[in-house]
Amino acid sequence: MEIGREIRRRLRQVALPLLGACLSAYFVFHAIHGDRGILAWLRLNQELKAATAEAVQAADDRTAMERRVTLLSNNSLDLDMLEERARVMLNYAHPDDLIIFLNGQDDTAPAPASSAVN
Repeated sequence: MEIGREIRRRLRQVALPLLGACLSAYFVFHAIHGDRGILAWLRLNQELKAATAEAVQAADDRTAMERRVTLLSNNSLDLDMLEERARVMLNYAHPDDLIIFLNGQDDTAPAPASSAVN
C-alpha cells in the first residue's frame, strides 16, 4: 500500500514536466519539418531562385525575339533578315549554298556539291 502511494506521488511530480517536454518536442518538430517550417522555407527559397532565373531567361528570349521582329517591320526592313526568313519559309536556297541532307540519305550516294563558281 505504501508503495502505491509513493508511485502516485512521484507520477504527479513527473507528469507536468513530462507533458511540457512532449509539447515542446511537438512544436520544435513541426517548426522544422512542418508545412511552414524551416525545411519548407529553404525549399521555397530554392524554387524562388529557379523561377527567377527562368524569368530572366524568358525576358532575354523575349528581347531577342522583339529585336528580330523589329528587323522585319515596315519602318526598318533589314534585307538580310527578309532573305533569311523567305528562304526558311519557302524552302529555297541560294545557288552558292551547299546543302547536306541528314535524314533519308542513301550512304552510297555522293553528297551534292555546289556547281556555281565565281
